[in-house]
Amino acid sequence: MGKSLISGAVGAALQMEGQRVGLLDADMQGPTAARLSGAEPASLQVTEDGTEPVKARTGVRVMSMELLLKEGAPLTWHGPEADSFVWRGAEEHRALREFLSDVAWGELDWLIVDLPPGTQRMLDLIELCARATVVGVTIPSEAARSSADRALRLVRGRKARLLGIVENMAGYVCDGCSKTRPLFAGSAGRRLADAHGVPLLGRVPFDPSAAELADAGDLEAMLTATTAGAAVLSVAKRLIQEVDSA
Repeated sequence: MGKSLISGAVGAALQMEGQRVGLLDADMQGPTAARLSGAEPASLQVTEDGTEPVKARTGVRVMSMELLLKEGAPLTWHGPEADSFVWRGAEEHRALREFLSDVAWGELDWLIVDLPPGTQRMLDLIELCARATVVGVTIPSEAARSSADRALRLVRGRKARLLGIVENMAGYVCDGCSKTRPLFAGSAGRRLADAHGVPLLGRVPFDPSAAELADAGDLEAMLTATTAGAAVLSVAKRLIQEVDSA
């Protein structure tokens, strides 16, 4: 289970808790949020209020570059190759701005933004959304902790609020025995939470049955019938508590 699945599953879990949720896929090069959320490919409808997001099976409103590209088609740059690095970044920044401003999200309690690896899109988001709140996602290993810590310090230096930490792949759910066994050494989630003075929102194990259901776009079944899903539901409830108590 990767970061995109965590984003989509947490969004679906919040929706199941009675929240109104939007999911924005900010990974322009490798968009997967629509498929993982069970949002059926459809022609996007443009109204006077903006582009209508596609509703996932859980009711989450989804916008992703995946919905704008033909099946399997990459996002490509057609200008001079020497300029591609600079202009591709600028175009992705513009796409993120348009996804935020030109999509008719309606009334939402949560807009979850699934960010790609690295810090550039995260900094773009903070620039575009002055009240952006960040949830850090890590795996347990020391290498992951070090990388995540640098990114989180950068975020906090921009005065963005850090809501908490989720430790992903925190063990492996054994097929047939229903036990969670160690997967990675380390306790990055707890160490990051302590270092930044925020709560550890939850620990989500890798669960093959959950991954299979998510790959089929059935997040509702994943949340209600798997060990990993139960952990994600717990994270969603903790997020609601943290926001309500702020």
